[in-house]
Amino acid sequence: MTTGAPISANTARPRRSALRRYLPLGVAVWLVLEIWLLTLVAGAASGLTVFLLLAAGFVAGSVVIKRAGRRAFQSLNEALQRGGSPERGGGNGLMMLGGLLMMIPGLISDVAGLLLLLPPVQKAVSRYTENALEKRLRTATPGSLGDAFQQARMHRHDGKVVQGEVIREERPEPGGQRPPLTR
Repeated sequence: MTTGAPISANTARPRRSALRRYLPLGVAVWLVLEIWLLTLVAGAASGLTVFLLLAAGFVAGSVVIKRAGRRAFQSLNEALQRGGSPERGGGNGLMMLGGLLMMIPGLISDVAGLLLLLPPVQKAVSRYTENALEKRLRTATPGSLGDAFQQARMHRHDGKVVQGEVIREERPEPGGQRPPLTR
Protein backbone atom coordinates (compact mmCIF):
# COMPACT_ATOMS: atom_id res chain seq x y z
CA MET A 1 0.00 0.00 0.00
CA THR A 2 1.39 3.38 -0.95
CA THR A 3 0.48 6.81 0.20
CA GLY A 4 0.99 10.17 -1.40
CA ALA A 5 1.15 11.17 -5.02
CA PRO A 6 1.54 8.45 -7.62
CA ILE A 7 4.90 8.47 -9.35
CA SER A 8 4.57 8.80 -13.10
CA ALA A 9 6.78 6.69 -15.32
CA ASN A 10 7.84 9.57 -17.55
CA THR A 11 9.58 11.71 -14.94
CA ALA A 12 12.74 12.73 -16.73
CA ARG A 13 15.78 14.06 -14.93
CA PRO A 14 16.58 17.69 -15.70
CA ARG A 15 19.20 18.12 -18.37
CA ARG A 16 22.70 18.92 -17.10
CA SER A 17 24.44 22.00 -18.37
CA ALA A 18 27.51 21.66 -20.54
CA LEU A 19 29.69 23.05 -17.74
CA ARG A 20 28.49 20.44 -15.26
CA ARG A 21 28.92 17.72 -17.84
CA TYR A 22 32.45 18.53 -19.04
CA LEU A 23 34.04 20.17 -15.98
CA PRO A 24 35.10 16.88 -14.32
CA LEU A 25 36.62 15.71 -17.60
CA GLY A 26 38.47 19.01 -18.02
CA VAL A 27 39.86 18.84 -14.48
CA ALA A 28 41.03 15.25 -15.04
CA VAL A 29 42.75 16.19 -18.32
CA TRP A 30 44.38 19.21 -16.64
CA LEU A 31 45.71 17.03 -13.78
CA VAL A 32 47.11 14.44 -16.19
CA LEU A 33 48.83 17.18 -18.23
CA GLU A 34 50.30 18.74 -15.07
CA ILE A 35 51.72 15.41 -13.89
CA TRP A 36 53.03 14.57 -17.37
CA LEU A 37 54.78 17.94 -17.67
CA LEU A 38 56.29 17.64 -14.20
CA THR A 39 57.71 14.20 -15.05
CA LEU A 40 59.13 15.58 -18.31
CA VAL A 41 60.87 18.42 -16.50
CA ALA A 42 62.09 16.09 -13.76
CA GLY A 43 63.53 13.75 -16.40
CA ALA A 44 65.24 16.58 -18.27
CA ALA A 45 66.60 18.42 -15.22
CA SER A 46 66.16 16.76 -11.83
CA GLY A 47 63.66 16.26 -9.05
CA LEU A 48 65.27 19.07 -7.08
CA THR A 49 64.65 21.48 -9.97
CA VAL A 50 60.97 20.56 -10.06
CA PHE A 51 60.72 21.00 -6.29
CA LEU A 52 62.38 24.42 -6.47
CA LEU A 53 60.06 25.48 -9.32
CA LEU A 54 56.99 24.44 -7.34
CA ALA A 55 58.26 26.15 -4.17
CA ALA A 56 59.07 29.34 -6.09
CA GLY A 57 55.59 29.31 -7.64
CA PHE A 58 54.00 28.95 -4.22
CA VAL A 59 56.03 31.79 -2.71
CA ALA A 60 55.47 34.08 -5.71
CA GLY A 61 51.73 33.33 -5.68
CA SER A 62 51.43 34.15 -1.98
CA VAL A 63 53.29 37.44 -2.51
CA VAL A 64 50.99 38.35 -5.41
CA ILE A 65 47.86 37.56 -3.39
CA LYS A 66 49.12 39.59 -0.44
CA ARG A 67 49.97 42.56 -2.67
CA ALA A 68 46.64 42.45 -4.52
CA GLY A 69 44.73 42.18 -1.26
CA ARG A 70 46.60 45.11 0.20
CA ARG A 71 45.92 47.18 -2.93
CA ALA A 72 42.21 46.27 -2.86
CA PHE A 73 41.98 47.24 0.82
CA GLN A 74 43.71 50.58 0.16
CA SER A 75 41.39 51.28 -2.77
CA LEU A 76 38.35 50.52 -0.63
CA ASN A 77 39.67 52.65 2.21
CA GLU A 78 40.34 55.63 -0.07
CA ALA A 79 36.92 55.32 -1.67
CA LEU A 80 35.20 55.26 1.71
CA GLN A 81 37.13 58.36 2.81
CA ARG A 82 36.03 60.16 -0.38
CA GLY A 83 32.47 59.03 0.18
CA GLY A 84 32.21 57.11 -3.10
CA SER A 85 32.50 53.56 -4.27
CA PRO A 86 35.75 51.79 -5.21
CA GLU A 87 36.87 52.10 -8.82
CA ARG A 88 36.00 49.35 -11.25
CA GLY A 89 38.59 47.57 -13.30
CA GLY A 90 41.31 47.64 -10.66
CA GLY A 91 42.27 44.09 -11.61
CA ASN A 92 42.73 42.99 -8.01
CA GLY A 93 40.43 40.01 -8.38
CA LEU A 94 42.28 38.75 -11.44
CA MET A 95 45.61 39.32 -9.70
CA MET A 96 44.39 37.23 -6.77
CA LEU A 97 43.24 34.52 -9.16
CA GLY A 98 46.64 34.61 -10.85
CA GLY A 99 48.36 34.29 -7.48
CA LEU A 100 46.12 31.39 -6.54
CA LEU A 101 46.92 29.63 -9.81
CA MET A 102 50.61 30.14 -9.10
CA MET A 103 50.21 28.59 -5.65
CA ILE A 104 48.62 25.43 -7.06
CA PRO A 105 51.36 22.85 -7.70
CA GLY A 106 51.97 22.49 -11.40
CA LEU A 107 53.68 24.24 -14.26
CA ILE A 108 50.62 24.81 -16.46
CA SER A 109 48.78 26.56 -13.62
CA ASP A 110 51.91 28.64 -12.95
CA VAL A 111 52.00 29.82 -16.56
CA ALA A 112 48.26 30.61 -16.48
CA GLY A 113 48.76 32.55 -13.24
CA LEU A 114 51.68 34.51 -14.71
CA LEU A 115 49.58 35.35 -17.77
CA LEU A 116 46.82 36.72 -15.53
CA LEU A 117 49.33 39.13 -14.01
CA LEU A 118 49.87 40.90 -17.35
CA PRO A 119 47.67 44.03 -17.72
CA PRO A 120 46.62 43.37 -21.37
CA VAL A 121 45.51 39.86 -20.45
CA GLN A 122 43.66 41.21 -17.41
CA LYS A 123 41.81 43.74 -19.57
CA ALA A 124 40.87 41.11 -22.15
CA VAL A 125 39.67 38.60 -19.54
CA SER A 126 37.76 41.32 -17.69
CA ARG A 127 36.08 42.56 -20.87
CA TYR A 128 35.15 39.01 -21.92
CA THR A 129 33.74 38.19 -18.48
CA GLU A 130 31.69 41.38 -18.31
CA ASN A 131 30.25 40.81 -21.79
CA ALA A 132 29.40 37.19 -21.05
CA LEU A 133 27.76 38.10 -17.75
CA GLU A 134 25.80 40.94 -19.31
CA LYS A 135 24.58 38.67 -22.12
CA ARG A 136 23.54 36.04 -19.60
CA LEU A 137 21.66 38.53 -17.48
CA ARG A 138 19.84 39.90 -20.54
CA THR A 139 18.63 36.45 -21.59
CA ALA A 140 17.73 35.28 -18.07
CA THR A 141 14.07 34.73 -17.36
CA PRO A 142 12.48 36.12 -14.22
CA GLY A 143 12.73 33.71 -11.33
CA SER A 144 15.47 31.62 -12.91
CA LEU A 145 17.72 31.85 -9.88
CA GLY A 146 16.07 28.81 -8.42
CA ASP A 147 13.83 28.40 -5.45
CA ALA A 148 15.57 31.13 -3.45
CA PHE A 149 13.39 33.88 -4.92
CA GLN A 150 10.19 31.98 -5.53
CA GLN A 151 7.15 32.09 -3.27
CA ALA A 152 6.18 29.21 -1.04
CA ARG A 153 4.25 26.58 -2.96
CA MET A 154 2.02 23.67 -2.10
CA HIS A 155 1.92 20.59 -4.31
CA ARG A 156 -1.43 18.93 -4.82
CA HIS A 157 -1.73 15.19 -5.17
CA ASP A 158 -2.31 15.47 -8.92
CA GLY A 159 1.02 17.30 -9.41
CA LYS A 160 -0.39 20.78 -9.89
CA VAL A 161 1.32 23.62 -8.07
CA VAL A 162 -0.79 26.02 -6.05
CA GLN A 163 0.86 29.20 -4.86
CA GLY A 164 0.08 30.03 -1.29
CA GLU A 165 1.25 31.40 2.00
CA VAL A 166 1.13 29.78 5.41
CA ILE A 167 -0.36 31.91 8.16
CA ARG A 168 -0.25 30.51 11.66
CA GLU A 169 -2.41 32.09 14.30
CA GLU A 170 -1.62 31.09 17.85
CA ARG A 171 -4.51 31.54 20.20
CA PRO A 172 -4.07 31.31 23.96
CA GLU A 173 -5.73 28.37 25.62
CA PRO A 174 -8.95 29.28 27.41
CA GLY A 175 -8.22 30.01 31.04
CA GLY A 176 -4.47 29.72 30.55
CA GLN A 177 -2.15 32.61 31.04
CA ARG A 178 0.61 33.53 28.66
CA PRO A 179 4.12 34.09 29.95
CA PRO A 180 5.42 37.66 29.90
CA LEU A 181 7.17 38.76 26.71
CA THR A 182 10.20 40.17 28.49
CA ARG A 183 12.14 38.76 31.37
